[in-house]
Amino acid sequence: MTSLDPRAPLVLDTRELGRRPGSQRELTRTVPAPADLGIEVLSVPEGSPVELDLRLEAVMEGVLVTGSARVELEGECVRCLDAIEDEAEVTFQELFVYDDTRSAADAEEDDEVSMLEGDLLDLEPLLRDAVVLALPFQPMCEDDCPGLCPECGVRRKDEPDHTHEEPIDPRWAGLTALQQDPSSSNNSNE
Repeated sequence: MTSLDPRAPLVLDTRELGRRPGSQRELTRTVPAPADLGIEVLSVPEGSPVELDLRLEAVMEGVLVTGSARVELEGECVRCLDAIEDEAEVTFQELFVYDDTRSAADAEEDDEVSMLEGDLLDLEPLLRDAVVLALPFQPMCEDDCPGLCPECGVRRKDEPDHTHEEPIDPRWAGLTALQQDPSSSNNSNE
């Protein structure tokens, strides 16, 4: 386990709570977004401001963190590839267990438990999980985005009446050679 840097923007010191169940502290903080916060087509730009509203509450087992984060999002529409700029607000809650109250056997048994390191807790994994789970799997610029034409790539939003001739079924393609000019068929009947 690596030691946390108390100066890191998403590392919080819980010493003020003093392990007294019921004591709490509220804080508002703006921190730079960590790298790779998001999914492939929609993410929070690295270094952009993340506004945190947090409540840290001491409980018997550790520190309960409840809060929300407001982030800026950038990405592209999965249908038409237009740029997307948006904001999202996510909420989260996590219990960070005191590191000296759990035995090594308990720690191995449940890797999903968030632990305090001394009096420090790292919000980055919690923030990352909350933001990524709140993002749409396939972001679109608008709910009914028509996307791109699959044949030529024209943006259907720019050309709503865009069409192509119906493709000829390859099984009937040979019959197109038998089509006659309507004027020549009239002359042969005379």
